[in-house]
Amino acid sequence: MNDWPEGRDDAYGRGSAQPQPEGVQRMRHIQRQPQQQPRPAQPPRPQRPAGPPPAHGVPPQQAGGHDTYGGYDSGYNTGQVYGAPQGGAPGGPGGPDGPSGPGRPGRAPGPAPDWRKRIKVGSIVLVSALLVTSVATYFWADSKVRREVDLSKVIERPKEGDCTTYLIVGSDSREGMSDEEKKKLHTGSAEGKRTDSMMILAKCSSGNTMISLPRDSDVEIPSFVGSQSGKTFPAQGRRVKLNAAYAEDGPELLVRTVEHNTGLRIDHYAEIGFAGFANIVDALGGVELNIEEGFKDEKSGADFKAGKQTLNGEQSLAFVRTRYAFAESDLQRTKNQQKFLSALASQAATPSTVLNPFALYPMLGAGLDTLIVDKDMGLYDMGQMFFAMKGVNGGDGVSMNMPISGQRGGNLVWDKAKVQQLVKQIQNDEKVTVRGN
Repeated sequence: MNDWPEGRDDAYGRGSAQPQPEGVQRMRHIQRQPQQQPRPAQPPRPQRPAGPPPAHGVPPQQAGGHDTYGGYDSGYNTGQVYGAPQGGAPGGPGGPDGPSGPGRPGRAPGPAPDWRKRIKVGSIVLVSALLVTSVATYFWADSKVRREVDLSKVIERPKEGDCTTYLIVGSDSREGMSDEEKKKLHTGSAEGKRTDSMMILAKCSSGNTMISLPRDSDVEIPSFVGSQSGKTFPAQGRRVKLNAAYAEDGPELLVRTVEHNTGLRIDHYAEIGFAGFANIVDALGGVELNIEEGFKDEKSGADFKAGKQTLNGEQSLAFVRTRYAFAESDLQRTKNQQKFLSALASQAATPSTVLNPFALYPMLGAGLDTLIVDKDMGLYDMGQMFFAMKGVNGGDGVSMNMPISGQRGGNLVWDKAKVQQLVKQIQNDEKVTVRGN
């Protein structure tokens, strides 16, 4: 090749201004490669003995050398063009296109999956996730519980029994309800709150017992210590309706009055208002109930026909509050309350609710916001209470009213002999044989 003119500047490609072409000159920055010496002639290639042609049409090659067809050197080594030694280049037996490569059916199989290890790891991950979720749910639910009742303020308490007892109260509290909700649920707009239903639930190994306490029960108000003032109020022999004790000094005096008139120690207290009750039912999608005889009541908004049906929150509240539609008034209402609470607990404690976060969390959120309990009551105790109510509904226990012997001034008088026998059986964890009204 020709060299560029000497002294040429860096402006390559501009051409020359001379009429005649310039002569051949050497460029300063280009080094001419030294002439290669001719290769010595290769000796004649020995003739290949006659025989079958090589497999795959691969020409014979010299071991470790170059192809020399008639003295011509191909310039390629044996591994680059036609194949490679085993375990080497792409075309060899160990390569991807070789007989044992991944694209060939005859490749050597890899190690089999260790399914035991995979199942073990998956189980650990699943259990860990469930554990974390359960712990988080526990603390979330526990933080929402309103522990506002201090049973340590209750004086002169009866001895402890072998069963765990709960005093369950449904109040007519309208806390957190709008005027529209009050109208819809037929609650009225009365200030303060009173007990709308009261019952004792005894959880025993011999069987659970649910005893309704009519709000019109004739009881004596004993001496007590004010829950807010801390002042001691001596007994004056006053006889009032049971719900008056709650109205006078709240849950602590109600517990004190129940214990004084029954002789049965109350271990835990749980109270829920109108709004919370209706919200729990709606969160569950309603409660299925079999109403044996239809009834209607304008005061509570009840309007039911006989038969099996699913009640929403509004209908459920009307069902448990109705008393003017019955000849037995408050006694029939307490029976309806027991029946409904047992059905509610039975549905709330099913696996489809407990194991389904889309059902469990709304139910807990609706109930815990308005549930008031004593300071020593934990989530475990609440669970035991619900499962005990479920057991009563399933036939594992007794559901009854407090035994009544007559009336005094419109108040219902308890049958003292039967009450004493009932309390003794519960205290000693014996099968309850007493029956109420």
